[in-house]
Amino acid sequence: MINIVLFGKPGAGKGTQAEFLKEKYNLTHLSTGDIFRFNIKNDTDLGKLAKTYMDKGDLVPDEVTIQMLQSEVDKNPNSAGFLFDGFPRTIAQAEALDSFLKSKNQEITATVALEADDNILVQRLLERGKTSGRSDDQDEEKIRNRYQEYNEKTAPLMEYYKNQGKFHAVNGIGSILEVNERLNFVFDNLK
Repeated sequence: MINIVLFGKPGAGKGTQAEFLKEKYNLTHLSTGDIFRFNIKNDTDLGKLAKTYMDKGDLVPDEVTIQMLQSEVDKNPNSAGFLFDGFPRTIAQAEALDSFLKSKNQEITATVALEADDNILVQRLLERGKTSGRSDDQDEEKIRNRYQEYNEKTAPLMEYYKNQGKFHAVNGIGSILEVNERLNFVFDNLK
């Protein structure tokens, strides 16, 4: 079983690349953003709670995110592996994920970070915001707040996974195909 954490700042292309990767490597794609948006659209209790944080540009609290993710993993018992997109975002979440996977005799195989300049990403999100309907993609201040949250809480994950020998950085700038080829190279060379 292969379990990959795909991370990068909002707008780095995680969702776009995950679509290609899940098909090529037969992985179950678990995007916390997609799961939250589904719950928001369907006005579930989790969706209402998540929306209060997302509207401010803040991350949804660990407890809510972890319980939701565990439920999604449990819904896919026959999966060949998981592509975690947008989770974990903090050391506490990474430790909780490691513990949860260990209880299922699994572990994270690797983490792959899509890296890109903030100014390029802001422009990507503002463009996406014109069609996505997402309020957090339509306000540069909220976008930059999300990047500040990422820098404070998520960037330390690089060190966490480097210490485990599971961290890979990939340049996220270029065409979708160019970035996909870089990701495929990393995936194809995993131990």
